[in-house]
Amino acid sequence: MFHRDLEGHPVWQKDYEVFMKNLGFETKLCKSRHPFTKGKVERLVRFVKDNFLTGRVFYHVTDLNWQALEWCNRQNGTYHRVVDGVPQQIHGAVCGEQLRILPETESVRLYLCPERRISFDGFVNYEGRRFGVPYSYPGATARVERSGDTLYIYSAGLKALLATHDVTWSRRDSFCEGQYEALIQPEEFPTAPVQTQIQQLPQPSGNLSFAKFDFDREEPV
Repeated sequence: MFHRDLEGHPVWQKDYEVFMKNLGFETKLCKSRHPFTKGKVERLVRFVKDNFLTGRVFYHVTDLNWQALEWCNRQNGTYHRVVDGVPQQIHGAVCGEQLRILPETESVRLYLCPERRISFDGFVNYEGRRFGVPYSYPGATARVERSGDTLYIYSAGLKALLATHDVTWSRRDSFCEGQYEALIQPEEFPTAPVQTQIQQLPQPSGNLSFAKFDFDREEPV
């Protein structure tokens, strides 16, 4: 992700540096192997693994995400002895002043709509399923955005909405209207006249494979 220069200052990976600039946040480095910084963050991950995932039953990823959201809301509204308070209230008092609404700029939308490559048969892959893109779209990539149970497919530059799909958990491909209309063309005929001629002869009588063993037949002179 980064390295340090000769003076010890972090040098960020270029894409991540642009990401921080567009969304307007800074990254604070933690001391390695320090229990009150790095260890505190890792403990939160361990808390989720040990308390949420253990014995969890779900039907698909969407169901698991909804359960995780409900579990997080319940944990954030419950008193925890480690922080001596309710996490949601502490977060609102300490971090709430720094929160702001993301600007509705084109650069921000690019992060909300990940890019997907269009397959040779006109589909984009999202969450393990394939969704159709109109054949008339000339681009090789598209951007997808999911809102609830609806998937929106945009052009690579977010200039046009190409298709919308109802998201289901069926493994069948989801086609869009006009996906293969450009492929329906009239029958083509040869551009040059056919010169080759063939002729079918009538089937001869008798079995030709045994005719050479017929010694009584008369041979032509």
